[in-house]
Amino acid sequence: MMSGEVSKVVILGGGTAGWLTACVLAARRPSLGITLVEAPDIPTIGVGEGTWPTMRQTLATIGIAEPEFLRECDASFKQGSRFDGWATGLADDSYLHPFTPPPAGDMAALIAAWREASPDSAFDAAMTAQAALCARDLAPRQRSMPEYNGAVNYAYHLDAGKFAALLMRHALSRLGVQHELAHVVDVKRTGDGDIAALVTRDGEEVPGDFFIDCSGQAARLIGQELGAEWVDRSDVSFNDRALAVQVPVMPGSPVASQTVGTAHEAGWLWDIGLSARRGIGCVYSSRFMDQTDAEQVLRRYVAANVPGADVETLAPRLLQFATGHRAQFWHRNCLAIGLSAGFIEPLEASAIVLIELSGRALTENFPASRAAMDIHARRFNALFRYRWDRIVEFLKLHYVLSSRDEPYWRAQRDPATIPPRLAEQLQLWRDQPPSNWDFPQVDEVFPAASQQYVLYGMGFPVPRGAAEHADAPSLARLREVREQARGMAAALPTNRAYFDNLAATASNQQPTTASA
Repeated sequence: MMSGEVSKVVILGGGTAGWLTACVLAARRPSLGITLVEAPDIPTIGVGEGTWPTMRQTLATIGIAEPEFLRECDASFKQGSRFDGWATGLADDSYLHPFTPPPAGDMAALIAAWREASPDSAFDAAMTAQAALCARDLAPRQRSMPEYNGAVNYAYHLDAGKFAALLMRHALSRLGVQHELAHVVDVKRTGDGDIAALVTRDGEEVPGDFFIDCSGQAARLIGQELGAEWVDRSDVSFNDRALAVQVPVMPGSPVASQTVGTAHEAGWLWDIGLSARRGIGCVYSSRFMDQTDAEQVLRRYVAANVPGADVETLAPRLLQFATGHRAQFWHRNCLAIGLSAGFIEPLEASAIVLIELSGRALTENFPASRAAMDIHARRFNALFRYRWDRIVEFLKLHYVLSSRDEPYWRAQRDPATIPPRLAEQLQLWRDQPPSNWDFPQVDEVFPAASQQYVLYGMGFPVPRGAAEHADAPSLARLREVREQARGMAAALPTNRAYFDNLAATASNQQPTTASA
């Protein structure tokens, strides 16, 4: 096999990671034989209910139509993330990290124009019309627009269980993926150490040339079998627990346009609005809060923010997660995707986008033979170590800028817990705004615009000398933003109206397939 053709792919594990990878690989590499093996009685752990705008292209590529996806997954639109209480904890402490970047141009000049022309506006409201849409719970598109296109950039909130089920049906019925329900009890290796086959409880062997580990935190192949080292990042990212609930909403209630992250004394809460329910969770660090107190934080939040919710009947589900990632994601003829590769925390919804980016990197650089595989592995590992490091730093940025005074937040600001590259960046950003020079890679998960929205949303000092750069073109660009906001607010429907209309017309529509 050292020089043999790679034609048979075996994926261990289902869920979002396994089935999304299977769909992407089957759609882009139809000549491959793909088999997904999963245990029939082991529940999967959802990696989250928030996605990135990349999901639109991913769904179109694998051939799922947008209306079908929205209906089958009870999905809603996501236009960014709002952060409440992270900077000071006061009532007016709120900012948005939207999916639409600031206007093109010199950022120092744009900041000067913001300070001069709109000193009472938040940075996000001055830089993008999307802030106005989110504030009004508006959809990013009209029903008449082509699928996967909108007036502004957008992603989705979704029911993770229903999403995995849709991907499974699509993979099996439309993309030719093979499915085996079986417990894997052993792994057969070749003489040189590659994986040759999975061995099931009934003695069946599932052979392959290439194996993808989507077995979640168990990391059955990459960790248990191949021994890829685990890199612990809990020294930087403290959160390791979450309590999650699904809360029904009253008919006709608004559907938020963004994930809402609300800080609490030892972590934060997520709030994701779907058409029929809200997914709410309390993320916390077990070093600073126990489960009983976390549950009280969760119940108080639901009682205060979800009208009509029966708080007494809530049964939160505890999720425990290791904080870190593999030193090698691709080792020999095995690639880890999803939780088997790593997890930091659900902040900023990086889990599903990493699945997408891993699948894209694999399909566009798939090893034709075993002889080339180690080269591909080295390149993949270098790229994704870069991405994980940038994710760790970006998530930490949300904490180090806070002035909250609880022990948890003081610990987050401890210089010993701040990655050296982030510390250097913060020093540079006092003189100049984040730019593409700081984030030069193709497909940066969190580019310069993301850094800008967090920095200036949390009150980071504007760069020294920015006031000197105010100019007429920058002032004109911010006027255009204000005009766009007014026009879009008048033209776009509310999320509630969009999805009620979609549901009302569903009975007269047959599922369609988008072209790949």
